[in-house]
Amino acid sequence: MLHQNSRRDMIKKAAAMAFASTSLASLSTRVLAHESAVDEKLKGQINHSVCAWCYSDIPLEDLCKASKQIGLASIDLLDPKDFATAKKYDLTCAMVASINKDWSITRGWNRVEHHDPLITYYEHLIDETAKAGFTNLICFSGNREGLDDQQGLENCAKGLKRVISYAEKKNVNLVMELLNSKVNHPDYQCDHTAWGVELCNAIGSDRFKLLYDIYHMQIMEGDVISTIKKYHPYFAHYHTGGVPGRNEIDETQELYYPAIMKAIHETGFKGFVAQEFVPKRADKLASLKQGVEICDI
Repeated sequence: MLHQNSRRDMIKKAAAMAFASTSLASLSTRVLAHESAVDEKLKGQINHSVCAWCYSDIPLEDLCKASKQIGLASIDLLDPKDFATAKKYDLTCAMVASINKDWSITRGWNRVEHHDPLITYYEHLIDETAKAGFTNLICFSGNREGLDDQQGLENCAKGLKRVISYAEKKNVNLVMELLNSKVNHPDYQCDHTAWGVELCNAIGSDRFKLLYDIYHMQIMEGDVISTIKKYHPYFAHYHTGGVPGRNEIDETQELYYPAIMKAIHETGFKGFVAQEFVPKRADKLASLKQGVEICDI
């Protein structure tokens, strides 16, 4: 028979172990809850993706598991080192990332002095993208830093023309993202649809297109649905986000995403729409599921 003190010690140890186990398993429990839920089949008119960086505190493997259960077919903005994880869950990467320690949103194609090293870097990324069987590789204009918009456009076209033939050969699209310079990315040059469209025309290749970020362009110019209808042949990909704040795309923000998705679908778009909002709620995967359901027209 155990002594009273020994019994108390065992109870204390068991309680401590249970607390530690609960803390370590909290994320796994949320993921498993989403895995075990029986979701209705998505309607198939929108191809759904999600940007991995918005869920950076969730291990990629867990995000892939939950995304598959929700009905997504892609994880956006992965580096080549992460391709195998996505493929393990039969997920594509509808938009491959391109940011590293040297190249970023602020340092891009609008500076002639960047072109030689950027071409080397992008040829490598084009190879990795093609090898994985993926299609879209993101790119950025860079910040103005005193460069006027016409010169920035000419510089971007000059550099991108040097690499686009390689992308064509590998069946990879280079896709420049439209971002707002008013709130999130001060001084970014590709901050209006018309500028991006003019760049597409200057390059003159079906392998160069735009990423129309709905959140960013609502901030910069509004008139989202009319812009989609007018310029949709130039758009290879779409991102979402609640305005203002870039959070959930529900009734707490000003955009009505079902109507936007309907407009995208009516253009005949066959690419992907990726959720790129930063969840405010504790259960981030529930917010992701909700966003997909809102967009699943």
